[in-house]
Amino acid sequence: MKFFREYFSDISEKLNDVDLAELDRLAELFEAARAADRSVIFVGNGGSAAMASHVSVDLTKVGGVRSQNFNEADLLTCLANDYGYEHWVEKALEFYGRSGDLVVLISSSGRSPNIVHGAKAARALKMTPVTLSGFDADNPLRRLGDLNLWVNSRSYNIVEMTHHIWLLAAVDRVVASMES
Repeated sequence: MKFFREYFSDISEKLNDVDLAELDRLAELFEAARAADRSVIFVGNGGSAAMASHVSVDLTKVGGVRSQNFNEADLLTCLANDYGYEHWVEKALEFYGRSGDLVVLISSSGRSPNIVHGAKAARALKMTPVTLSGFDADNPLRRLGDLNLWVNSRSYNIVEMTHHIWLLAAVDRVVASMES
């Protein structure tokens, strides 16, 4: 039982170690995308890709914001095969994104080359990059967004669960603003 008490205490600490104004800004970016008829594109690897799918669907379904993610095996393997795994995200953004879209890039370590290249491409394509990362405070991804949410942890699951809850909280804030 001690393990779980400490584990849940750690997650609670990380969840609350966020500037609430930054989460509010994320929700405002989601709302601005909806108002401008732009898309929100979510991208990640592994558990972060699963999270990207979940948040993307919820943002569209309950938040009324057009959203997508790049988790189709044929898309990912085609682009990775033709351009290299480290470049598939930037190529997907070139093919599917539009100037003015919001791109949410998720990497627990903040060092995934495909996600870092994607953040740079988003800016070059005149999209708005938002990053979610963890591990080292000076990770490369954390410097590339217009908004950069960071979890001070080196545990993948703690970082991923914190990202997930922060993102869904922003979605729920969008929904709450629609209801008021």
